[in-house]
Amino acid sequence: MRIDIITVLPELVEPFVQESILGRAQKKGLVEIHVHNLRDYSTNRWRRVDDYPFGGFAGMVMQCEPIDRCISALKAEREYDEVIFTSPDGEQFSQPMANELSLKKNIIILCGHYKGIDWRIREHLITREVSIGDYVLTGGELAAAVMTDAIVRILPGAIGDEQSALSDSFQDNLLAAPVYSRPKQYTAVDGTDWGSVPDILLSGHEARIKEWELQQSLERTRRLRPDLLEGK
Repeated sequence: MRIDIITVLPELVEPFVQESILGRAQKKGLVEIHVHNLRDYSTNRWRRVDDYPFGGFAGMVMQCEPIDRCISALKAEREYDEVIFTSPDGEQFSQPMANELSLKKNIIILCGHYKGIDWRIREHLITREVSIGDYVLTGGELAAAVMTDAIVRILPGAIGDEQSALSDSFQDNLLAAPVYSRPKQYTAVDGTDWGSVPDILLSGHEARIKEWELQQSLERTRRLRPDLLEGK
């Protein structure tokens, strides 16, 4: 798999994609992540990639030419399954979408910035617009990092225990069940008894543990995210 991220601030993205699971996945050859500085595709002597919007609106708009030049250069080397634009008015990013995108071969993620991009780019080059939430960020770099992390971590071999990714929250439209580790019984620093690990998890009875896990997931989802259960 290959992910190309186009941004005006590569220094925000590059350190992130080189660390932790993303870095290890690249070293294993499971994914290639390339970060492109959009300013390298500007024909302006000052490497500008934005200009004032027509109509007297406030803010600055990312121009057609540098984005077109960058995406065209990438497309000349390979075919892309998706050209994604990070936008607050795009479809909501979700675990099912991450699962779907992890099956793609080549993806471009264009990071929005300033007031947005020239609408003609959205009409002619973008295949999918994605938002990570109903709020506005300074730029799409954080959104691109979030999406890349969610996509890559579920690639086979990206994490040591593949079953761990399959049991994450939202994989079955359910929140994850509570998890515990050692010690079995814990007393906090202030002397408060925090209790012990549920007996079922110490029983070694796999079927009953799975049943407990499902019931806990359902209870947490009904309480915290009932919207996920709509239609079930």
